[in-house]
Formats: sequence, C-alpha cells, structure tokens
Amino acid sequence: MKSFDVIVIGGGAGGLTVAAGAASLGAKVALIEKNDSLGGDCLHYGCVPSKALIEVANQVYEARRLEALGVNVSGNPDIKAVMGRVRKAIDTIQHHDSTERFQKLGIEVIFGSPTFASPHEVKVNSHTIYGKKIVISTGSSPFVPEVEGLKEAGFLTNESIFKLDKLPEKLVVVGAGAIGLELGQAMSRLGSEVTLIDRSDKLLPNEDKEVSDTFLTMLEKEVTLLQNSSLKKVEGVSGRKKITVEQDGHQKIIEADAILVAVGRVPNTSTLQLDKAGVKTDSRGHIIVNEQLQSSQSHIYAVGDVNGTLPFTHVAGMEGKQVVQNAILGLRRKISYGNVPWIIYTSPEIFHLGFTEEEAKQKSDEMKIFKVSLADVDRFVTDNQTEGFVKIITDKKGYILGAHAIGRHAGDWMQEVVFAKSFKKKIGSISNVIHPYPNHSAAVQQTADSYWRKTLFEGRLQKVIQKYVRWRFR
Repeated sequence: MKSFDVIVIGGGAGGLTVAAGAASLGAKVALIEKNDSLGGDCLHYGCVPSKALIEVANQVYEARRLEALGVNVSGNPDIKAVMGRVRKAIDTIQHHDSTERFQKLGIEVIFGSPTFASPHEVKVNSHTIYGKKIVISTGSSPFVPEVEGLKEAGFLTNESIFKLDKLPEKLVVVGAGAIGLELGQAMSRLGSEVTLIDRSDKLLPNEDKEVSDTFLTMLEKEVTLLQNSSLKKVEGVSGRKKITVEQDGHQKIIEADAILVAVGRVPNTSTLQLDKAGVKTDSRGHIIVNEQLQSSQSHIYAVGDVNGTLPFTHVAGMEGKQVVQNAILGLRRKISYGNVPWIIYTSPEIFHLGFTEEEAKQKSDEMKIFKVSLADVDRFVTDNQTEGFVKIITDKKGYILGAHAIGRHAGDWMQEVVFAKSFKKKIGSISNVIHPYPNHSAAVQQTADSYWRKTLFEGRLQKVIQKYVRWRFR
C-alpha cells in the first residue's frame, strides 16, 4: 500500500491550492480527481464558461444599443460560435491546471472515483492508499428538485447549458440566485425570451436592500420575473415544454423551448463513504468543520463548497492556503470570512463586502453611511453607464463595516475597499490615495471624500476649524 503525507480528494480550486502548496513545502502528495482533467467545476462548468458567455452576451447587447447612433444590427448570434468562444476560454485556462504541471511538482495525480476504506485509507481504481493527512475538496453539483415531469421533459443546468447548439426562442429559468440571474440575463441578451421563476418575494435577499431593489428595476427591463412562484409540473409537448407555475396561490401555464434549473447546489459527498472514515456531515451532506477547517476526524480537512461556508472559488483557494499552514506546517490558525467579498456577474455587476446597511443597523446605532451615485462620477458619465452607486458603511470612527456597489465592472474598481477593510484602514485613507482622472475607481474616492466633508465641514468640528482659521488670519 502506498503511503502519502497528504491525500487531496478533488482537483478544483481548493484541492489544487492544497496539493501545490503541500508539495512545494516538501510533502509527499497524492491528488485524486474523479473527472478526466483537473480544474474542477469553476473551470469546466462555473466561473470560466459563464463569464465567457456573459462577455459575449454583453457585446451583443451593446452592439444592438448602437442603433441609437445609426448603426444597424439585426439577427441573433450563432450559438455554436458563442459556445466555441466559451470552449476556447476553458481550453486556454486548462493549460494552467494541466496534469503535467502538478506532476512536475512531484504530485502523484490519480484519476478515478475515490471512497474511504478507513479514517486514513482511500480506495481508488481498485487500489488503496494511505494518507497521514487527508483534504476533501470535492465541490458541489446542481440540485434538481422533485417536480412532476421535469426529468422526463428534460432540462438544463449550469453544466449542460454550455453544450447548447441552438438558441432557445423561449427559456424558463428556475431560480433567481446568482447562477440563475447571470445565465438568464446572458441568454436574454443573446436573444432568448427569458422568464425567471423565483420562490422568494425579495430578489437577492442576502444583498443590501437598496442594491437588490435597484437591480430589480433594471432586470425587469430585460426579462420576465415571476416572484413568489414555484415550478409545479412540466410536460413535453411537440418538442417544447408546457410548464405549470404557481404564483401567489394561482397556477399559470408557460410554454418554453428549454428549462434551466438553478435552484441551488448540493455537496459532492454522497459517494465518498464518509461513514467509514468517521467524518460527520450536516443534514444536507456538508462536511462539518471547525475554525481550523478540520472535520470530526482531526487529520481530515474539508475546503470549498463541500464544507457549506461560502460557495466561491476564491474562498476555496483561501481555505486551501489555510489548510496548508495548519495541516502541513502544524499551525492552528482560524479561518475568518469577515473580509471576503463576492460579486454577482450580472450587468451591471453587484459587489458585496461585509455588513449590509440592514445588518449594520442591527449591530449599532452609531454607524455611518457614505454613498455616491455613478451619475456623479465623470468616467461613468463619459461611458454612458450611470446606473448604479457605491455605498460604504462605517462605525463612528470611520472603520469600514461593509461596502456595496452596483455598476459596470464594480467587482474590479471596488477592490481597494477590500484592502482597506482587510488591513483596518479608515475610509478616509482611500480619499488620500491619488486616483488618475478620469477613472471608474473615482466612485470609491468620491465616496471616501464624503467622509471628510461630513467630518470637517459639518457639526462641531467645523466650528472649531472656523474659529482657528479666523484666529490665524487676524
């Protein structure tokens, strides 16, 4: 039986981070991946293909808007060519996650479906290997609800939608979370007539209310949104889908060419036989971990979607780095998610960091809010992209509690707020950074400038400064 210092199960972002980090520090590493290539869901079905699709869709959308300038654009794009662009992006990035790269680091890469034989033993391809430490990073898969006729009629998920060879004339998207919104809006911009079904009466309930309300107004210009709604029945009729939807207690029939199911994710743990390893899970199958990312077996760690924290690739990478420090170097550092941002890659993008205004109000009555509309930022005016705003929430001393934005490429130009919060800088420090004129991040600078305006030119301090200036110039 082969023995390894570390066995990593799962070749996605978290697993690759652990494997590369551990091998670089001198550990003997085995990396097991159930599919035939590394990269995980993010590369093959998630972040990479969806963002490639969104970019093409936005290009088509912007081209159509040129009609106001006398440029005539007609027809829909060739969906095969669109998916070819998506495939090219995957193949290019796949090179960075190649098997050869990790083998050169001294890692033994094994393709196959692993199962636990004991707390330290993993069986794969009829062989059993031993690991002193084991890291589980098997990701998640689309959750498919039990709906009458859905499986028989056929449906798409975020995994299969990128295999489309024909653009659906009418598309129903079940679920209005990040995946449903991103892919639904993209398909609408490519030319599909899209209907979004949302069980909730509040779009994006985890976002700042002002952000979600603003996006709702924008979204309804592009798609049909059915809130307080649920999918009840699907029938396949003459190659199309006859869909029964219940909204506010009343049923209606919708016809569509395709259904995209995007109602959540489930952890990929059901086939691992975790009971043989003594690893505990919650009711949904997520591996329960402590602040050091250890499972109920202290030598077994879990990172990424499989542990049920924040389902983002950058979080899996962050957790992977933490596990390398704890499992390989013997440290006991605790994971913290307080400075983790996330982005919903709709158009415009939605940026989230820390507390929302509603959450901050529950924590303290002394919070402060600084906000700037993109219509007041010169670069967004020149771009004719003025819908949106920046909102930064601080405590009474100016330390950042949360930051939110909705705007074109907000995920890029809000990054300096993440730095400021992570390193405990006050909002005023951003104002002191020189921003080249005119650029998009001036939206952040102007928000920080408003902190100084309120501090220096409002209230008691303003009167003190005025007295000092009058005294100085006597």
